[in-house]
Amino acid sequence: MVDAASVDAAVVDAAPELVVNTTAFHQVDQCEEDPATAFAVNATGARNVAAAAQPAGAALIHISTDYVFDGRKSTPYTEGDLPDPLNVYGTSKLAGEYLVRATCPRSFVVRTSGLYGPRPCRAKGGLNFPRLMLKLAAEKGELTVVTDEVVGPTYTPDLARQLVALAETEAYGVIHATGVGEVSWHDFAAETLRLAGLTDVPVHPATSATMVRKVKRPPYSILAHERLEAEGILTMRPWQEALAEYVGTLKAEG
Repeated sequence: MVDAASVDAAVVDAAPELVVNTTAFHQVDQCEEDPATAFAVNATGARNVAAAAQPAGAALIHISTDYVFDGRKSTPYTEGDLPDPLNVYGTSKLAGEYLVRATCPRSFVVRTSGLYGPRPCRAKGGLNFPRLMLKLAAEKGELTVVTDEVVGPTYTPDLARQLVALAETEAYGVIHATGVGEVSWHDFAAETLRLAGLTDVPVHPATSATMVRKVKRPPYSILAHERLEAEGILTMRPWQEALAEYVGTLKAEG
């Protein structure tokens, strides 16, 4: 990503019709400590991919984030709302959005949030939020989770299906694609445990003010799906349905 020549070579070699850029430096605390790397990957790196896709004649799907917003709104953010990130991660991702759109007109900038799925993040020790909650529940017998951060959790297989549907259109520009509905991290954790049959594990409420946090996060980052709905291609499911499927796969794994 940060080596423009290698990105160019990879795209030329593949001769793709579509490039999907999922790369990001997304550890929020580390981004705050190392803004140079955050911008190198999330902004300059994104531009490098767009700059390679454009002359190759490829369309580009670039994955962005709900963290481009400050979370002070009380209703879902639309694609037309003005971004105002609170931290380095969000700012670097917003810079990447602008660079991608300026460099590759045939680009979809897809904002999503709260990703989890069958291939957990290597940078987070192979854990996503549901897996982490189940791990901590087993180790500690109780959880403490914030109630004042509200998200739209997104199951990665659902997002993948949505991207396939989107790629068959020419609805270039900013697109919001998340699990349908909204939930606090506290209630998401509680529902994860309920689905796993761990109803005896208490989930204590907390607020972001009482938790040890180095970096500000948006308290409300729900994304409206106006453009997907307008195109008639919204395939995202309610977060409850997706989470139930995912926890079911974990239980099947044993």
